Amino acid sequence: MKGMKVTGLLLGLVLAVVFVFSTLSVSANGKGVERVEYLIGFHEKANKDEVNQAGGEVVHEFTYMPVLQVKIPERAAKALENNPNIAFVEKNEEVTATQTVPWGITHIKAPTVHSWGNRGGGVKVAILDTGVANHPDLQISGGASFIGSEPSYQDLNGHGTHVAGTVAALNNSYGVLGVAPSSSIYAVKVLDRNGGGSHASIAQGIEWSISNGMDIVNMSLGGPTGSNTLKQAVDNAYNLGVLLVAASGNTGTAGIQFPARYNTVMAVGAVDSRNRLASFSTFGNEQEIVAPGVNVQSTHLSNGYVSLNGTSMASPHVAGAAALVKSEYPWATNAQIRQRLNDTTTPLGNAYYFGNGLVDASRAAY
Repeated sequence: MKGMKVTGLLLGLVLAVVFVFSTLSVSANGKGVERVEYLIGFHEKANKDEVNQAGGEVVHEFTYMPVLQVKIPERAAKALENNPNIAFVEKNEEVTATQTVPWGITHIKAPTVHSWGNRGGGVKVAILDTGVANHPDLQISGGASFIGSEPSYQDLNGHGTHVAGTVAALNNSYGVLGVAPSSSIYAVKVLDRNGGGSHASIAQGIEWSISNGMDIVNMSLGGPTGSNTLKQAVDNAYNLGVLLVAASGNTGTAGIQFPARYNTVMAVGAVDSRNRLASFSTFGNEQEIVAPGVNVQSTHLSNGYVSLNGTSMASPHVAGAAALVKSEYPWATNAQIRQRLNDTTTPLGNAYYFGNGLVDASRAAY
């Protein structure tokens, strides 16, 4: 028994020695030690041998500067800082994409609703406009074109893409953020590349929205004259449960434009960041609500972003807020959502100019 204990003790000592020796030898050449990514800059020519001798591995050598991207143990990297041939040793820090929250999105308190877990999921929003372009910050769920010369719903103007971004630019740590980033947007082209359309194209877009189960229709468009066809189209949609939101117009004078002027459509005026009515915003008795419409940053053509002014920019803030309410209360009718949006505004003054006031997504969707 004693012999067995002695033998076992000797075996344990041998293993311990082997383990220590192994650990020391592995540490000597850097293998088996956690390596960290560094950027090592040389005063003159980059020298890979110095990195290799220190137990590092070269990942990349830059072409126009004497810098190496390496994986190396932290101790070895520290030691290289004393090398007279090396100008700097710095960790290869991670960088993440940044997302801008446009002032209007914050102004109507949409991020507060997002913090509750409500981003507009399960709600269909039709963007009746110049179409919507493919963009990394947008997800288009479908659509149609009612412009004969432009059979695709792809946007060739940029206006519709900008509007779509205000409604639903993705919550992806990239670009900008929309009011209801998880809502489903549909590109319904009723205006051509020059921004022109007709009562017929808009009415067709509205009927498509009815047939395809849209919850909300945004119309950042309008004109000075009405139409029996257009009025019947919006009335039919509203009576069938669709909430319609439209820009009041950019004349800077009295006289809400059509289709916003119809009582089955929410007419949206524009304010700036200080809640002043925008100089261009049309006003009148039919003004129902106002929203940010000055220097509004959103998605645009060629995967870009631009800031635009207009009641066209205000309308999608309200459409997006409506999507948040619908997502929170999926059983709510279009009339109930409309009433909710109006009842929870921040009053700003004379209803002739401001309607019921500034849309407040957090109060409406609470």
